[in-house]
Amino acid sequence: MNGWTDFIITFVTLFLELAVLFIFISFLISLLQQNISEDKIKRMLDRPNKFISYLYGVGLGAISPFCSCSTIPILAGLLSSGAPFGPTMTFLIASPLLNPVIIILIGTLMGWNAALFYTVIVAIFAILIGVVWKTLGLADFVKEVRVRKSKTETEHNTEQPKWRVALQDAWGFFYPVLPFLVIGVLIGSFIHGFLPEEIIVRFAGGDQPWAIPVASIIGIPMYIRAEAILPIADALVSKGMGIGSIIALVIGGAGASIPEVVLLSKLFKRRLVIAFLISILSVAIIAGFIAQSIL
Repeated sequence: MNGWTDFIITFVTLFLELAVLFIFISFLISLLQQNISEDKIKRMLDRPNKFISYLYGVGLGAISPFCSCSTIPILAGLLSSGAPFGPTMTFLIASPLLNPVIIILIGTLMGWNAALFYTVIVAIFAILIGVVWKTLGLADFVKEVRVRKSKTETEHNTEQPKWRVALQDAWGFFYPVLPFLVIGVLIGSFIHGFLPEEIIVRFAGGDQPWAIPVASIIGIPMYIRAEAILPIADALVSKGMGIGSIIALVIGGAGASIPEVVLLSKLFKRRLVIAFLISILSVAIIAGFIAQSIL
């Protein structure tokens, strides 16, 4: 009975904590997004100082839509409007990975050192990927993109107060991910209460050399929302799974997914799609090994 009591208490506490955090962060991000259109993003990315342009790519990615697939319409609009290739690709990499919800939840569940490490390493790699892709001439592998003005530029054209629109957006962000959050918290609570530690340590502990590469690879086809995987990850860490494997799993799952790759294939030629997948997997594996050695 104690096990089930612990399971229920863990589930209720974790669910309420994550739900409040998600809605609050979504509210703040909506307030920012109401003042940033695709035209503004293009102007920010097209700066005379190229390094500043890449920094803007990282920063704007962090406050853009919360999942990889919802980034694609903005990416298409930027490519169609002639935004510079390198900073735009940095935006593509940073947008799903530097999701503020992911960062806050990592900090809350796994510690702020882990959240700081995750933020810095992802920002660095997002910039490097943009620079390397531009240097390699991968801009030639972007298909001709023609799109109409995206909905994101007009959806906030309303007479309602911005705070009310932000509340509506916060609920709009939260409602679709609610089932994923419930499932993630259920699984995490079950792992926390019932799964023996020795099983996790044996197959996915930090000393297992295959744990990080495997975690990064399985993250992509799993396509589990970060809001679901992080409660599970927290429970796995408490049972002995290596922090590096968790970081690799989050980057692989949040940074790329089968639906996103399908959408990108409409914008990118095959070589650039392959470069995208290799880049995300490389970031996941390298960041995982670094995290495992220093955290």
